[in-house]
Amino acid sequence: MKQKFGLLPKLIIGIISGIVFGLISGKMEVYQGVRLLSTFSSIFGNFLKFMIPFIIIGFVAPSIAELGKKASKLLGITAAFAYLSAVFAGIMAYFAGALILPKFIKIGEAIVGKEIDVTPFFNIEMPPIVGVMTALVTAFVLGLGMAVLKEKNLFSVLKDFQHIVTLVVNKVLIPFIPVYITGIFAKLSATGKIFGTIKAFSSVFIMILILQVIYLLMQYTIARILTGRNQFEAMKNLLPAYFTALGTQSSAATIPVSLEASRKNGVDDDIVDFVVPLCATIHLAGDTITLVLGAMGIMMVAGGVPEFGTMLQYILMLGVTMVAAPGIPGGGVYAALGLLENLLRFDQSQQALMIALHFSQDSFGTATNVTGDGAIAIIIDYINKKSIAKNKKIGKTA
Repeated sequence: MKQKFGLLPKLIIGIISGIVFGLISGKMEVYQGVRLLSTFSSIFGNFLKFMIPFIIIGFVAPSIAELGKKASKLLGITAAFAYLSAVFAGIMAYFAGALILPKFIKIGEAIVGKEIDVTPFFNIEMPPIVGVMTALVTAFVLGLGMAVLKEKNLFSVLKDFQHIVTLVVNKVLIPFIPVYITGIFAKLSATGKIFGTIKAFSSVFIMILILQVIYLLMQYTIARILTGRNQFEAMKNLLPAYFTALGTQSSAATIPVSLEASRKNGVDDDIVDFVVPLCATIHLAGDTITLVLGAMGIMMVAGGVPEFGTMLQYILMLGVTMVAAPGIPGGGVYAALGLLENLLRFDQSQQALMIALHFSQDSFGTATNVTGDGAIAIIIDYINKKSIAKNKKIGKTA
């Protein structure tokens, strides 16, 4: 049986290859190969930027329309919890990063390097058809409009468009991401910037994993406060889902395990069957922690200071983006690239570093998302039971 070679191993090989190639080129002072890789990375980066509005419209608009088809009070409450969860996770990550990261990262520590020519041989400009915010607003208008009008023809067209975008992502973007990353790391390595970058991002990576565990504890503690269920017992019941997500890197593939695990927590079947599949699509708190801490680390390495006002705007928009992020490997970071460029002014190299960091912990981020879905299921179940009890009480009084 032929075993599939996963994206993470390819990414790791790409990073190592880029570092080794850049070091050899720097030692020999022959930079033509680095410039060739830099040319590919530049063209690919432009194409990635070109695709971002299509990714947003192609996934966000149909997602909102589909949510509208299932519209109910619990849908709104669940979507609100998913959004608030992402925003709270982002704010927590910001304050933790602001407190701890300066102890490990000196502002601008990876900037110093050799002044050598590793620029692309040529570049092909591919301006996006519309800006990121225009694409996001367009997606919301189309999605809400289809949900209200129950328009089937436009929905079918957008679903076909979504399939095209998915094909481009799966057949072009994801396969060539490792080569793109190779070019970025070869450039960093050849200019002597690589070791400071690795040192900085090892601390960011460790912080991401620790914060994801802390955030899960917080989610289940809130569930315990509301329902009285022991948070450690509830988390233990979700361990099969956590480890399944670690292996599959897919919230969708973990749904069957998540359903069974949430039932063990005493959540009603109707709520489990509704909340778990929905949250597998719209609840990406683990990704949000990565995208906030990673952005802060990259900004600090580049000599910037992550100010709360700018980061809060980024987190609030990121919450919306995460709710409708495409359900593909790396969907969270792809959807966030436009925000990184427009709000945080990330260039192609910084975006590539974010992609690399995101993919390196994607298994843990997905596991955090899936396990957090179990906490939201407990909370929504509590709200639903309280609502039913209240309605019965009103009925008896009447």
